[in-house]
Amino acid sequence: MGRADRWAVLLMSYGGPRSLEEVERYYRHILKGRQPSSGMLSSLVKRYEAIGGRSPLPDITFSIARQLETTLRSDPEDTDNFAGVFAAMKHSHPFIGEVVERIAGQVEHIIAVVLAPHYSRMSIGEYLRYTTDGLTKWPRRPRLTFVLSWSTHPGLISLFSKLIAEKMTRFPTPPHVLFTAHSLPERIVEEGDPYPEEVRSTCRAIAATVPIRYWSFAYQSASGPNWLGPDILDALRTLRERNVASVLVAPIGFLSRHLEVLYDIDIESKEEADRLGLPFDRIPMPDDNPSLVSVLHTIVAQARSGVSDGIVLWDEGMETDPTEVVRRHVRREMKSSEGVDRLSSAADGCGDDS
Repeated sequence: MGRADRWAVLLMSYGGPRSLEEVERYYRHILKGRQPSSGMLSSLVKRYEAIGGRSPLPDITFSIARQLETTLRSDPEDTDNFAGVFAAMKHSHPFIGEVVERIAGQVEHIIAVVLAPHYSRMSIGEYLRYTTDGLTKWPRRPRLTFVLSWSTHPGLISLFSKLIAEKMTRFPTPPHVLFTAHSLPERIVEEGDPYPEEVRSTCRAIAATVPIRYWSFAYQSASGPNWLGPDILDALRTLRERNVASVLVAPIGFLSRHLEVLYDIDIESKEEADRLGLPFDRIPMPDDNPSLVSVLHTIVAQARSGVSDGIVLWDEGMETDPTEVVRRHVRREMKSSEGVDRLSSAADGCGDDS
């Protein structure tokens, strides 16, 4: 069978150290080869020690890839042409560029999906650059279909809604739901990056689905000053001042357990909530749950057929900048959900931005 008939899925995640010995190398890669200061490195090592000495994200990514490949091979159509699902990491082995170089000569079409549903030029844009760089060595490059965003995909919204609804039943009275996502430098707003609206669109869709009456949004895991806020710790203090009875954190900016969830929420944020006397819990993460695999299966099928319900696709060769493609999608989403936004703000005592 020739290459012209073959296609594959590139499944990417952030990666992480598999042991404390790998932390320094992992950190250097994040810093693009620069050596972290001894203080910065020591702080990161201590945080990994607190969560067991390793990141579970690489293993979770490989588990998802195996399950997704099994599911795709069970499809009745075109299974003979399917080359497989290849897992790759941005900051740890196997690196994205290495994996792309390995499969590019074997297939005609690569569908690339990142295990992060919200687009930013700083985040998903970097995955895209690593992917296209890996293709440059091939004079006859395979077609690349890249899923830029799936922030409002019906399957994602349903998955998070079920996790939140189930956890809410364990509280004696309905908790205030605090949605979170990873912070980014404030300058992205001036640059017109769609990320802030991407994450809020997910929150609004979930709140309408569950439904959730009292909810708000905060950023987390900022790496310095002048990053997007409010920060989760500040948000917890504000909720305590407003006499909120309990808080359920829903980190919709992430899909798996890793440092930002296991330390920044489960340890650091939990300690602050305890200090405030604020009952606090977190929803379970989707991780490698078959429900997430099912969502990814649907997204891959959509990407192959060009159906963009709840996802934003970008094909290499498109003249439009990927960020602009997502901006246009966000503007359409905002226009179609204006009525829902007004209802959400009216129902939430502190608005969806507090």
